[in-house]
Amino acid sequence: MNSELPTRYEIRTERASARSAPSRYGAVFLMFARNSLVRDMTFRANFIIEVISALSWMSMYLGFYILIFEYTPSIGAGTGWGKYQFFAFLATTLFVNSIVEAFFMPNTEELSELIRSGGLDFALLKPIDTQFLVSLQRVDWSSLANFLFAACLLGYSLLKIGHVPGWPQLLLYPLYVGCGVGMLYSLMITLAATSIWLGRNQTLYDFWFYITNFSRYPREIYSGTYGTPLNIAFTYILPVLLVVNVPAWLMVRPLNAEEWSLAVYALVATAACLALSRWVFGRALLSYRSASS
Repeated sequence: MNSELPTRYEIRTERASARSAPSRYGAVFLMFARNSLVRDMTFRANFIIEVISALSWMSMYLGFYILIFEYTPSIGAGTGWGKYQFFAFLATTLFVNSIVEAFFMPNTEELSELIRSGGLDFALLKPIDTQFLVSLQRVDWSSLANFLFAACLLGYSLLKIGHVPGWPQLLLYPLYVGCGVGMLYSLMITLAATSIWLGRNQTLYDFWFYITNFSRYPREIYSGTYGTPLNIAFTYILPVLLVVNVPAWLMVRPLNAEEWSLAVYALVATAACLALSRWVFGRALLSYRSASS
């Protein structure tokens, strides 16, 4: 390995992109998913314990909010987030987080270790897009247990609300869940890529958890002297408040004009976040000089 590695990476990426079809990447991802499942099933007891732990934690998390709603009918006066509306919001949070935790978190957490150990050298030499490889080579199947939990909670909440979503809502909901996943992944891979420059960035990577905590609560509660600046910053600058709010709005009530405008903005913001994270990742790789340099 030498200092010419980034240039070779660019050449290989361009050639691979020119001859690779989406089906090829789909086949590679299915291979990653199958291998991860085989690895998990090799240690079944550990897998079962992880599933039980995830479901237990979510049950306690839900129990906390059930306790809160014993003392108040809604989250914030006039916000429209009653008990079961908020449970639908919580289910949407679980959908987004379970996908991120299953497909992206295990991989981005290991990026700094790949850089330290030299494993990134081998990733760069493979005839496949490096960001795709380091983002999806491992699937944490146990995290998908929360996905099933979320589906049950969403169905129960909508039944209690008495609201039957129309076909447009049912079609747009998974689209905006995907947008939420895209925005969280963009922030995650951007922070992880900085480890190429910093060597070790665990503190900066932890920043992802602090920021995404804002997405776990309805946007309407961020008001007043201190809440409004947070609302503006985390809606229009770093749009984490759109991650869960937009799909949750779609499922529990008809959208007003402002909410529809934010729904359109969420699509633009997702595309911008993915493009920016791709650019940052590429620039970081250009600075990589391999573990032996």
